[in-house]
Amino acid sequence: MLPKIYGAKATGARLQRIINSPEYKEGAFQNMEPTPMGLEGASFLKVMGEMRKKPKLARPPVALPVLQPDLKAMKPVPVPQMVWFGHSSYYILSDKASILVDPVFSPNASPLRSFAKAFPGTSVFSPEDFGAIDVLVLTHDHYDHLDYKTVVALAPRVKTIVTSLGLGAHLEYWGIPAEKIHELDWGENIVLTPDHALAPGSATSAAISFTAVPGRHFSGRTFKRNQTLWSSFVLQLGDYKIFLGGDSGYGPHFASIGAQYGPFDLAILENGQYGVYWPKIHMFPEQTWQAAKDLGAKALWPVHWGKFDLSLHTWDEPIRRLVQAVEKNPAEIALITPRIGQTVSLDGPFPTERWC
Repeated sequence: MLPKIYGAKATGARLQRIINSPEYKEGAFQNMEPTPMGLEGASFLKVMGEMRKKPKLARPPVALPVLQPDLKAMKPVPVPQMVWFGHSSYYILSDKASILVDPVFSPNASPLRSFAKAFPGTSVFSPEDFGAIDVLVLTHDHYDHLDYKTVVALAPRVKTIVTSLGLGAHLEYWGIPAEKIHELDWGENIVLTPDHALAPGSATSAAISFTAVPGRHFSGRTFKRNQTLWSSFVLQLGDYKIFLGGDSGYGPHFASIGAQYGPFDLAILENGQYGVYWPKIHMFPEQTWQAAKDLGAKALWPVHWGKFDLSLHTWDEPIRRLVQAVEKNPAEIALITPRIGQTVSLDGPFPTERWC
């Protein structure tokens, strides 16, 4: 039997839901458009060779400037406040709910301790920093988004887990009560009333809702891929609408989501770990900017960078290229570039410091 960190396969009713999903075909979940999973334009050995000789600045040469707010002391207010923990982990707090997304507080994002180590100075947050959490959102099951030790430690503090279809098997295997876990297929939603009870029907300004929407990616914690789904989520948080972007290559799904669910007060989108050998499963910075426009976002918060080196670019290239894309192709979208640990209010003013 594999160690628990690898998770478990779905069985019984959970497996039947997967089999019944429109996205599950020929024994695996599928993207909406052709999305090669293999390396493009290079052999596996060539890419592995390049991964062993990453650029000199694949990791920052000194510890990054990280702030450490007292998360338990943060006061819920009507306008959502947000804190980024590096990579794709962040916290959203308002008087409607406290929401934690894809927390990875282990010192590396891999079952192998020698791989995907956190950048110097960034591994400073822990599950113990939080009080009660209303909703834990898990977009997909890759190790840099679903961290076994972090999730197990957080579980007693969490009221509700919202996640993609298929991840419930991992979570139950890790000892999390089934009644806390709510798996969503693309297009499905869950509505929580102000007291965080589940409620049928559509979201209103008095409620909190999560709707799973497509991404262009893949999943898997072992060699067999795409047995669980990968998603982004449309969050209606009172009067605010926020796009919680999971990992995704660029595609027409962003414009479709924008047309159906937008406009958004904020889009939180991946911006890092891209590469010319896997161009369809992660966006390049210029595509991140375009995706924000497709979604009809008023503001863009780039994540999926600043903590782990999972690609061949320098550690700060994602944010530098994104800033250049904004300057070359401006739009009426605010670009939010906070330090790790900095508290940001959705009503601004937004941090734009070129801290990297």
